[in-house]
Amino acid sequence: MEQLLPEYINYWFVVGIHKFIRVFWYFVLFEFTRYILIDFIIAGIFYLKKDQRKKRFEIARQKLRKENPFVSVIIPGKNEGKHLFKLTKSLAEQTFKNFELIIVDDGSDDDTPIIGRNLEKLGLIDMFLRNDMRGGKASAANLALRYSKGKYIVHLDADCSFDRDAIENVLVPFFMDNRIGAVGGNVKVRNYKNSLCSRLQAIEYLKTVSVGRIITSYLGIYKIISGAFGAFKKEATDAVYGWDIGPGLDGDITVKIRKSGYKVVFEPSAVCLTNAPESFKVLTKQRLRWDKSIVRFRLRKHKDVYFPQANFSWSTFFALAENVYYNVVLDILWWIYIIDIFLNYSGSLAFIIPMNFTLYFVMNYVQMCSIYLFSERKKEERYLWPYASMMTIYTGTYLRIVRTVAYYKEFFFKRSFEDPWNPYKSSSQAKRAGL
Repeated sequence: MEQLLPEYINYWFVVGIHKFIRVFWYFVLFEFTRYILIDFIIAGIFYLKKDQRKKRFEIARQKLRKENPFVSVIIPGKNEGKHLFKLTKSLAEQTFKNFELIIVDDGSDDDTPIIGRNLEKLGLIDMFLRNDMRGGKASAANLALRYSKGKYIVHLDADCSFDRDAIENVLVPFFMDNRIGAVGGNVKVRNYKNSLCSRLQAIEYLKTVSVGRIITSYLGIYKIISGAFGAFKKEATDAVYGWDIGPGLDGDITVKIRKSGYKVVFEPSAVCLTNAPESFKVLTKQRLRWDKSIVRFRLRKHKDVYFPQANFSWSTFFALAENVYYNVVLDILWWIYIIDIFLNYSGSLAFIIPMNFTLYFVMNYVQMCSIYLFSERKKEERYLWPYASMMTIYTGTYLRIVRTVAYYKEFFFKRSFEDPWNPYKSSSQAKRAGL
């Protein structure tokens, strides 16, 4: 048997399990434990209880249909005119009909004002609002919130499309538990066939959103309602005074709602399709912005959740702690691991590097199996399976380097306040206010 195996695998049979664990301690302690052991246990429990949950979900759906609450769908954005007609068409096909559609143009310099006002005139949207001077996405969302009349607020990105039952499904959890203040939708990549970059992101979204958020929601530590598709009780958004300036405003409002005493959950059957960056240059800029927000909000703005105080909550503590641990702490430990290997085992790199890739290769395909269990698009997403072999480079090296750069810039220079994603005047005010 050993003669049939590659030499680098035979090597580990010879040196034994103790040296294997010593060399691959990072994979064994953190990656395997978190992304295989814990995920498969929780995913298994969730899967076994699917019939029970389905029954509760359908009872709640009937309550939703009986009450038929008025809902405000808000879409803030800049230069999104080219997406608006397709969006209104997608929303017109929704199974849930009792909603108003409010679009806010945040100082666009394209044809968005003309398109938006025309859609309003034709009755395809209920209200078109405009910030003549750009204030940032939070400003636009809060303007929509001010005019909204619905009991629930559904926040969407303009470049998304939705399954026909998406809005109905994202509202159902509110009727399963009155303590729920916000529900996250299941965001998937629509343009996954357009480039290698978008294909790898599609797999990443399936792992971290479609399955990852099922896990964290089940554990009660779900921590981010995606701005692309999320629903909120109006009373919850009013209680936290809406959105604060980003980047990272999606995670920020989620934490604020949790801190106000509401539960936050993920609904996998509420599916939204979005376009991901198709080049690594654009993706790098996006992820630098996202990763800087982890330091800015999880470690700086909301540091109070880590200390005992009047409104202390263990679930909120663990939600943020898990996020910081698996993103910031393990990122630092990964670099320590790399230094450890080069200092202590540089002579064995010919056996370590291929084995490392083998371990992650196997783990990636094991994760794809768990994704397959929960997917409602099994046939379509089978297209992505060959590309799972490249996720070791994508998530294990590329994204880690991007994260490290982002953390360094934010820890020492607070660069998120200089990000052009927000207008300078808004960012400077947020910096002075400690937001």
